[in-house]
Amino acid sequence: MTSPIKPSEIVRQLNQHVVGQEDAKRTLAVAIYTHFRKMAWAENGAVDITKSNILLIGPTGTGKTLLCETLAKILDVPFVTADATSLAQTEYVSEEIEAMLQRLVERASGDMSRAQRGIIFIDEIDKLRSISGQARAASGESVQHALLKIMEGAPVRLKSGLHIDTTHVLFICGGAFVGLDKILEKTHTFGFITTSEDQNEKIIDRLNSRVKPTDLREFGLIPEFAGRLPIVARLQDLTRDMLVRIMIEPRSAIYRQFAEILREDGIKLSIARPVFEQIAELAMEYKAGARSLRGIFEEMMTGVLYTIPDAPDISEVVITSLFEEAQLVKAPPA
Repeated sequence: MTSPIKPSEIVRQLNQHVVGQEDAKRTLAVAIYTHFRKMAWAENGAVDITKSNILLIGPTGTGKTLLCETLAKILDVPFVTADATSLAQTEYVSEEIEAMLQRLVERASGDMSRAQRGIIFIDEIDKLRSISGQARAASGESVQHALLKIMEGAPVRLKSGLHIDTTHVLFICGGAFVGLDKILEKTHTFGFITTSEDQNEKIIDRLNSRVKPTDLREFGLIPEFAGRLPIVARLQDLTRDMLVRIMIEPRSAIYRQFAEILREDGIKLSIARPVFEQIAELAMEYKAGARSLRGIFEEMMTGVLYTIPDAPDISEVVITSLFEEAQLVKAPPA
């Protein structure tokens, strides 16, 4: 196996697609680097691998899925997503898990070697919490038990007759974990540490924000399942400025996409900064993180895209407010 990509390079490439979440990016980058180093050691027979799967904790719309998708592209490995809520609602959990692994093989174009080095992202894992007295607890706990074997690493026979070994498949789980902060407030009470004042505050903040396996168990994950997710990265709520940057800065930012669409017709798209801020404010009101941005932006552009094909003399589209009609600037006569 070739030398794994350096953590700093992973972060550099993530920065081209994902805005903010610097701590989470660094944690992910180091985890990925270590994961591939372990695989190399295992293939050389140097050491038995103990896989470290990853848990991403953060509010909806903060970029958990995007981080995982981007990681898979950077690493050039097959990637599939699954929904823990759907797993909990089915009577045939083992079949759903098998189907998830089958999709991984398909994403690898049938190359089993590549599939066995892929990434599986299971979202809303917090919905599997086991809470005493709740009817749904039993199903959530049973799904946790069903996932244990493949997350640790085991050969699984697919309906096609092929076997996939999940020993090197990296599992990344994500969830909002609403209520976890209250648990952290009770269990994390680090006080004075003998360092300089600035250092002291940073160290205490880091220690108090660290999620321990005991916190996950109190939240409702069974001990064995929490133990399969030793690496925890926390994503922060998106601020208005971060939402604005998401629309503008990444390679696939929605503004860049629409600017390119109009550029192909020889039209310049000019959007004033306050417009992005207005969109961000609306998105924050919807409380869905970055997920609301595209819908609001596309609604703003609908009238423009409807008019442009019938107006070949337009050279520029200028938008100064989300709540006003776009200005369609005609090209000067030749």
